[in-house]
Amino acid sequence: MNKQTEFIHLPDLQFIQLCITHFGINRGVYNTIDAWFFENGVIDILKRRKRIYHFLSQCQSNLTKDGKIKFGHGNLSKTLTEYSLNYYKSFSQVTKITNKAQ
Repeated sequence: MNKQTEFIHLPDLQFIQLCITHFGINRGVYNTIDAWFFENGVIDILKRRKRIYHFLSQCQSNLTKDGKIKFGHGNLSKTLTEYSLNYYKSFSQVTKITNKAQ
């Protein structure tokens, strides 16, 4: 099992604390991200946790000097939307390549 696979199977509180500690976000930001993915069709908790972890990993370029991810007022939803568009675009390209190879 790799580290990401292990992370997604943690109990709720431990997974949230891992995200808070590792990415420097607060509980409110985590809850907003989790709710956004749920409301946008990622119902399965394991898939949602993978997506949350991947999203936060992608956002690490926005780290402040103290090692926290900052989104700014109103930018979290915008960043989530952009991430999802890029995620599905990448997924679509992989699917096309896979289908051509078959």
